[in-house]
Amino acid sequence: MIDSLKHLPPGWIMMLGALLLPMLGRKLSAAGALALSLASLALFCVTPSGEWGNLELFGNQLTLVRIDRLSFIFGLIFHMAAVMASIYALHVQDTKQHIAAMIYAGGAIAAACAGDFVTLFVFWELTALSSVVLVWATGTERSYRSGMRYLIVQVLSGVLLLSGALFQLNETGSLTFSHLAGEATSVFDLSIGAKLILLAFGIKAAFPLLHNWLQDAYPEATATGTVFLSAFTTKLAIYSLARGFAGTEELIYIGCAMTLFPIVFAVIENDLRRVLAYSLNNQLGFMVVGIGIGTDLAINGAAAHAFCHIIYKALLFMSMGAVLHRVGTTKATELGGLHKSMPWTTGFCLIGAGSISGFPLLSGFVSKSMIITAAGEQHLFWVWIVLLIASAGVMEHSGIKIPFFAFFAHDSGKRVKEAPWNMLIAMGTAAILCVGLGIFYPLLYSLLPTEPMAMHHGHEEPYKPYTVAHVVTMLQLLLFAVLAFVFLMKTRLYPAEVRSTNLDTDWFYRKPVPWLIGAIGSGIARIDDAIRNEFIGFGKSVIGKLASSFSETGWLSRTWATNTMAFWAAMLLGIILLIYYS
Repeated sequence: MIDSLKHLPPGWIMMLGALLLPMLGRKLSAAGALALSLASLALFCVTPSGEWGNLELFGNQLTLVRIDRLSFIFGLIFHMAAVMASIYALHVQDTKQHIAAMIYAGGAIAAACAGDFVTLFVFWELTALSSVVLVWATGTERSYRSGMRYLIVQVLSGVLLLSGALFQLNETGSLTFSHLAGEATSVFDLSIGAKLILLAFGIKAAFPLLHNWLQDAYPEATATGTVFLSAFTTKLAIYSLARGFAGTEELIYIGCAMTLFPIVFAVIENDLRRVLAYSLNNQLGFMVVGIGIGTDLAINGAAAHAFCHIIYKALLFMSMGAVLHRVGTTKATELGGLHKSMPWTTGFCLIGAGSISGFPLLSGFVSKSMIITAAGEQHLFWVWIVLLIASAGVMEHSGIKIPFFAFFAHDSGKRVKEAPWNMLIAMGTAAILCVGLGIFYPLLYSLLPTEPMAMHHGHEEPYKPYTVAHVVTMLQLLLFAVLAFVFLMKTRLYPAEVRSTNLDTDWFYRKPVPWLIGAIGSGIARIDDAIRNEFIGFGKSVIGKLASSFSETGWLSRTWATNTMAFWAAMLLGIILLIYYS
């Protein structure tokens, strides 16, 4: 029995079990979701490495499950995220949210363990369809519109993925999901199928100009739904990029852009959950840079950073979700002083802020430094500089702004209860992991894709994050960011938190495109009405003439001469005979 369960595809317990949650009722469905997450995690930990679940589709071999070191580390952290998020959502009595969350998490796990493009596509789309429910669950018109835009973008990504897979099948005769770049190091050298697949992955990874769905949808989800959303969609894309496009040079520069542009938007944004959404873009950029560099150290750094990022980003979203749950808003202009009534949430938020900023002894430090070091070892000087600047930037908007404006700053006068016990347990678990991974980092490094833990300085030896150079450099950056924030606040040069809507590139498809579609639609409607009116007028004219002809005074009702009638009868008979014998 146990051996047969070991070969059950990862994530399927969560997806199939989710269909049984309605039987538990609203009060027990949350506990059922947590039980499914724990059971799936326990089973995944004993699942053997290898490939199985082979099927044949139209003469092509499909592999439902492939467990290797890369898929294992992502599958493991996806399970851990599902457990923490399920604990965080224990107070929610909305069965549809728990069903959607389990299908979403299970689909992401199954996709990360897929060995072929068809299996990947099925679960790729399943994550899109299930996750949008978490956005719509808020029940507002705004969340409905955001969810629709989110769904369109996610489904488009799936269509591109399937199209690219079909091109790959035609070009290579195989649907196996493996490294697609081959010997190519540039996007321009990729096949058409590989380019379409890269674009599909880029949409889900929120590449620049393809990123707006993230800031549009995540802040509109429920307090618990955002925690689930932050863990799976974008990190599934990071896994897919690492699997298929490691070493593709353009990813380095795409990643650099991703680390920089969100900083400006995050600084001026008033909604703190949207600040975290921009911060998520920033952190994804580090991972994309590592994948683009493509060395063992860089790929290990990308995987390690994805692992740590899921935990500390979930912790930050959980802390803001607790604020939203108690206060009803995450607008910086309406918060402040909450450390007096929510001290535990404040402490957990500070740990998450320190971790995302890369403070030594916290998880972000031991993963981010690997990517920065990999850039330095490849002599990518300007990339190294950009990553250092981005590290200081994330300290400013996520390490300082989030906890400062939510829990300190001006006192908003709001006195609320501390977060519910289950939220505190989930946040506490994430905080312990942030500290534990920062201190006991060899445990994390032992899970990384390449053994030994990294190829460092050309020798097969474990990467060591806690060197004097690494620690001093990071502390200098963080201290500079703190001093810059204090200086700007004291001189009142820091952008004031104001009630406003910041415009991003999504303005182009949210405003002009709907207007253009509406204008084109109105023009087509006017043309259609004009043509319809002309046809209707012509039809009425014909009917009127026919009615007049057949009336008592019409020409067809007149008395006709016998010879004329005989002529027409002969004509009709001739036509009938001609048709019959032709």
